[in-house]
Amino acid sequence: MRRSRAVSRLESILALVESDTLPVPIRELWVYGDVALGLDPIERLNVYVTKDLLLRGDADAADAFEATHGVKGVGKTISAEWAEANPELVRTNASGYAAPEKCLAAQLLPADEPAHLEVCNAPFEDNVRQRLKGALARDAYEEILDPRGVCLYAEGQRSDSALEKLRDGNLAFPTLTESLSMLGLDEDTAEKAAAAVSQYRSSQSGRTVRGDVV
Repeated sequence: MRRSRAVSRLESILALVESDTLPVPIRELWVYGDVALGLDPIERLNVYVTKDLLLRGDADAADAFEATHGVKGVGKTISAEWAEANPELVRTNASGYAAPEKCLAAQLLPADEPAHLEVCNAPFEDNVRQRLKGALARDAYEEILDPRGVCLYAEGQRSDSALEKLRDGNLAFPTLTESLSMLGLDEDTAEKAAAAVSQYRSSQSGRTVRGDVV
């Protein structure tokens, strides 16, 4: 994907987040990886969002939507108002319940673009450390979340200055190995982890999504 196209896609995502017509409320939006590093073209557009829980459940809406569409959890895990307006975008997990991360991906990312969406209840910087800790404990380095991120939206406000720097490629970051070393990994482990992350990224294609709870 050309860098200019990736930044245009981010602007479209920001517009949707600001419109407040989403399956779940979004508290933060970050971009990380290739586009944050100033590469052009980029292999994949990596987006991270911190979601809020719905404040109130709606049992009646859940029952009604399940009766008409066969999907559970609408009005509980995702907004009933959003689902009723966008039934074609509702996605479920293996148990048939509405999956917030999949619904967000369906709305925010075109299926034909190389993009990945991370959805979690925790802020980006907190989840970077949690994911690193878990990956080290399981020797699953490919699960590490690249810490080189740029915050474009937080607590109801977008950062136009960060978006402009992103567009111009004016942000400076260390290598992934150096970044992981700054988080406490020794040099050998950091190199192995960075290689595993790169190999995992190269194996992905199209639109992908991951939901996480911390």
